[in-house]
Amino acid sequence: MSITDPVVEVAGITKIFGSNPRGKPLAMMEAGVSKDDIFAQTGHVVGVSDVSFQVAKGEVFVIMGLSGSGKSTAIRLVNRLIEPTNGTVTVEGVKVTSLATGELKKTRREKMGMVFQHFALFPHRTVQDNVSYGLKVRRMPKSDRTRAAEQALSLVGLEGWGNNFPHELSGGMQQRVGLARALACDTPILLMDEAFSALDPLIRRQMQDELLDIQSRLHKTILFITHDLNEALRVGTRVCIMKDGAVVQIGTPIEILTDPQSAYVAEFMRDVDQGRVLDVQSVLRESTPLRQDDDVAMARARMEDRTELFVVDRKGIPVGIIRRQDVERITSSSSVASVMVKDFPKCLADDRLSDIYELCQSGLPLAVTNDQDVLVGRVNALDVLGELGKIQALAEERSQVGPS
Repeated sequence: MSITDPVVEVAGITKIFGSNPRGKPLAMMEAGVSKDDIFAQTGHVVGVSDVSFQVAKGEVFVIMGLSGSGKSTAIRLVNRLIEPTNGTVTVEGVKVTSLATGELKKTRREKMGMVFQHFALFPHRTVQDNVSYGLKVRRMPKSDRTRAAEQALSLVGLEGWGNNFPHELSGGMQQRVGLARALACDTPILLMDEAFSALDPLIRRQMQDELLDIQSRLHKTILFITHDLNEALRVGTRVCIMKDGAVVQIGTPIEILTDPQSAYVAEFMRDVDQGRVLDVQSVLRESTPLRQDDDVAMARARMEDRTELFVVDRKGIPVGIIRRQDVERITSSSSVASVMVKDFPKCLADDRLSDIYELCQSGLPLAVTNDQDVLVGRVNALDVLGELGKIQALAEERSQVGPS
């Protein structure tokens, strides 16, 4: 996938750790020698191997992999906290890999905020001072720093905690301070390295919700590192899966889930909560509704092989559902409005399947609407189960055969 005017572009970036990385180790890597053999023969460690990707403005680009996959090294190569052995990184049109030290520091301050796994807060500074520290480095006036810090703390739900010290906060709250510090600097790009990995599962999910809510308002460009595929698929616009320092697959969460390109990726899919990734669109069926002023004869003619039809008002908003047994027992020319069931399940087209499980238990199809509450289709409970089963079967098949 090629992106027009990417905010971040990584091209052939490589990092080999050791005393002479650009000599024999790099040549061996470019010749296709495995990282294990390179280490055995040279004592050098290949951290990242010829990685390329582009990140569009406003997307959450997740780099996911197990320990040793190179994901954290990759994000540190973007802002040159780690110097690359080969390749280029371009941020908003500026080739970061060519910047002198002073220009690099300025680019980091103005373009890229970073949120670490272990908070990295100053224990002797208040929460407000921690959040405004980057602005102090920029020599921003104190009144402006205070205002920016208060706004950032409000964004992450910590309004009123500015005068407390980090040790007085829970782990989840401390991570929010770390996020607020990055937001206060108002950089267009956020680099988040395993930012939620040290948190308890419940707090971790709350932080994911916080991030998605903040992103819906601020539209930052985010590079997010995680080892948790469920987290990657939940927060990512696109996901880049890495193994042994190389990119294995890049795609949207649904592309990764429904079309794993290797047995390695498919193996991950077996443990994914698919209902939290797939949305209602994946099982949406067309719906041809009746109008409130249509009569039962019209409903009988339109019913054909269907067991139910939705009824909409003049604006297309669903107001009821009429069932075959209702049509068959009425012989008069009554309007469908007089015999329709007014209590029926509804959902939005972008709801996740996990959000509609309980609604599927009603025995009725779900009316699917858009943000204006207009009917756009229907979902049958059996289709939800069938889609989840199909994805599971695909993951099983791909994990047993195909490239690794």
